[in-house]
Amino acid sequence: MRIRAVAAGEELMLLAVFQSSVRGLACTYYSPAQIDAWSPPEPDAAFRRQWVERIRANRPWVAEIDGRLAGFADVQPSGYIDQFFVAPEYAGQGVGATLMRQLHAVARGAGASSLFADVSLAAQPFFARWGFAVESEGLPVVRGVALRNARMRKALVASA
Repeated sequence: MRIRAVAAGEELMLLAVFQSSVRGLACTYYSPAQIDAWSPPEPDAAFRRQWVERIRANRPWVAEIDGRLAGFADVQPSGYIDQFFVAPEYAGQGVGATLMRQLHAVARGAGASSLFADVSLAAQPFFARWGFAVESEGLPVVRGVALRNARMRKALVASA
């Protein structure tokens, strides 16, 4: 497995990873209407354009196995993890763990005191195994549909 920075032109390939992750892994936690709101089955041009802009702004790390994109995740200088997705065919193979280690290293290097994210119901057990705790529960509305999630946080350094 290789972890590297996203390359220009890979944005829509990451969209495919995102869609497969939401539709293949999160589908047991959310209704079909919620899944369609979160990950439209046929993203229109505006959705794709916003996606490309988000990926370019977030600058995620990509996990690659045998030349295939297996997952991606980003961490911002504040320690905020905006996106963290693994393709279902690579779930349980260490992709998420390898990406999480990368995010920890990047955040520490940037001087972040904690990592935090708005985590789906599907991903909460994974984040909890990494020492994240629920701070609050949320009900964001995406394309008119409410989706439960939780703000989770993990301290990176001991407070004085």
